[in-house]
Order: sequence, then C-alpha cells, then structure tokens
Amino acid sequence: MAARDETGEGRGVGRTAQRHTTETKASVKTSEFAAYIAVVIGVLIAGVVVSGEGSDPDGFSADQVWLYITILTFGYMVSRGIAKSGSRESYTDEH
Repeated sequence: MAARDETGEGRGVGRTAQRHTTETKASVKTSEFAAYIAVVIGVLIAGVVVSGEGSDPDGFSADQVWLYITILTFGYMVSRGIAKSGSRESYTDEH
C-alpha cells in the first residue's frame, strides 16, 4: 500500500514530483545583462577610438580590450551564479 501525504494523495511508485518554480528568470531578462552588453560594446568602441600618442603607439591595445571583456564576463558569470543560488521564480504548467 502506498504512503499517503497530508492531502491524502498517494506517494507510490510512478508518481513524480512537479516543480513549479525556476531558479531565476532568464538572463536576457535581467538589468545586469543589459548593463554587461552596454559595457562590452563601450570597451570595444574605446578600443577602436582610443589611440596612443608619442612613444606609446596604441593607448588601448587589442589585448587590453579582450582582457577587460574577459574580466567583465567573469564578473557577470559570478553575479549570475550568486543570483541563482537561492532565488525562485514561479511559473505555471500551461504551455
């Protein structure tokens, strides 16, 4: 005989738990994503526009641009990981 929970419904074999929450909202729906994209575009534009003078031929070189973009990406990924660590967003079963 299958065990019964508080609602009187069985918890027998074949019954699966239904999840009604997601961990967080989709990353493209967050303000952090918009800020990340804006800053990456700004860094790319600065890499094209800023030029060195005198003995420094390139004030903002390609390797610096990609280093900053890598650092930004790492920071964004860490912030998403922190956001996912404990928040929940509910959703319905309707498709």
